[in-house]
Amino acid sequence: MDVAATAGVPWRHDARIIGLVGLAHGTSHFFHLLLPPLFPWLIQEFGLNFSQLGLLVSVFFVVSGVGQALAGFLVDRVGARPVLLVALALFAAAAAAAALATGYSGLILAAMLAGLGNAPFHPVDFTILNRRVSAARLGHAFSVHGITGNLGWAAASLFMAGIATATGSWRLACVGAAVGALAVLVAMVWHREAIDDRRGKVPEPAQGRPAAGLPDSAATAGEHMLAFLSLPSVWLCFSFFFWTTVALSAVQSFASPALQAMHGLPLSVTSLVVTAYMLCGAAGMVLGGFLVRQAERLERIIAACLLGSAAMLALVGSGWLPGMAAWALTALAGLGVGLAGPSRDMLIKRAAPPGATGRVYGTVYSGLDLGFALAAPVMGRLMDMGLPHAVFLLSATALVAGVGSAGLVGRHVAAARRSGAAKVVA
Repeated sequence: MDVAATAGVPWRHDARIIGLVGLAHGTSHFFHLLLPPLFPWLIQEFGLNFSQLGLLVSVFFVVSGVGQALAGFLVDRVGARPVLLVALALFAAAAAAAALATGYSGLILAAMLAGLGNAPFHPVDFTILNRRVSAARLGHAFSVHGITGNLGWAAASLFMAGIATATGSWRLACVGAAVGALAVLVAMVWHREAIDDRRGKVPEPAQGRPAAGLPDSAATAGEHMLAFLSLPSVWLCFSFFFWTTVALSAVQSFASPALQAMHGLPLSVTSLVVTAYMLCGAAGMVLGGFLVRQAERLERIIAACLLGSAAMLALVGSGWLPGMAAWALTALAGLGVGLAGPSRDMLIKRAAPPGATGRVYGTVYSGLDLGFALAAPVMGRLMDMGLPHAVFLLSATALVAGVGSAGLVGRHVAAARRSGAAKVVA
C-alpha cells in the first residue's frame, strides 16, 4: 500500500512532494510565456506583425496539445519521473534556441521545443500527486499546483520583459530562462525519490465497488486502454478547458497591447497587467483549495466564479471604463478564474477511471493547448484589424461557454455516482 494512501501521513511527506511538483508546474507555465513578453522586442528586431506573433503561440500549443494527449499514455506506461526530467531538458533547449534565433524560423523552432517540453506536464503532475499525496490533502495539492502555475506565468512576464528592459537584450532574457530550467532539472534529480510515482500506487477500488463518480463499466479491470474515451464527462472536461483557455489566451498574449490601443496607457504599465492577473489568480486558488473541500457540486463553484470574471472582462471590452480602471478590472478577473481552479481539477479527478489518470489528464488538458493554439492567431488578427476591445468581449463569451461545459460535467459525474451507489446497494 502506498504510504500516501494511508491515514496519518506526516505533512512533511506531502509538502515535499507538493512543493516539487509545484516547482515543476510553475516552470512549465513560465515557458508558456517564453516569447510573448518579448513581443515588442521581436517586432522591432524582425519586423513581425501581431498575426505572426500569434502563430508562434499557436505552434507552441499545437505541439503541446498533440504531445500531451500522447504523453498521458507514456506516463501510464513508463512512469512520470523520467518523462518530467526529459521535459525540463527540452525547456532549456527551447530557451537556447530562442537566444540564438536569427529570424522567424528560429523562433518557430524555439516554440516547437518549448511545446514539446510542455506536453507531458499535466499527466506527469497529476499522476504524481494522485499516487504520492494523501487523499486528505489532495484538495490543497491541487490548489498549490494551480497557484504555482499562475506564479510561473507572473514570473515569466516580469523576468523576460524585466531583463530585456534592463539590459536592452531580449537574448539575455532567453539565456536566463535556459539557466533557470537547468536549475529546476538539477533540483528534480536531487529529490528524485520523492517524485517517483512507481514507488507505490493508490490501491484500486475494492472488487464490486465502482470508483467514485464512475459507473462499473469504467472501472473494470482489463478494459481497453482507450475505454475512457467513451465517457462523455471526459470530452465535456476537454471542452471546458478549451473555452476557459480561449479566455486566458486573450489576456496573456494581447491584454497589454489591447489596453494600450484602447486607452493610450504606456507599455511599462500595460505589460504588468498579465502579472497582476496571474497574482490575483494565485490568490483565488489559495481560497479555492478550501472551497473544494466543502462542496459536493463543484460545478456550482466554477459557475459563480467564472461568470463573475466574465462580467468584468465584458465591462472592460465595452470601453466605458477609464484606462486604469480597465487595467485594474482585467487584473481582478483573474481572482474568479483562480477560485474555480481547484474545483476544476477535483471535478476531473472524479471523472477519471482508476488506472487511467495519466491518459485522462493528458486528453482533458490537451483542450487547454487547443484553446491557446486557436485563440492566439484570432486575437492577433483582431488586433491587426484595429479591434482591441473584441479581445476582452470574446474572452468573456468563452468563459460563459466554459460554465456550460462544467455544468454538464457535474451532471454526468453525479448521475454516474448515483448509478454506482444503486448497484452497490443491490
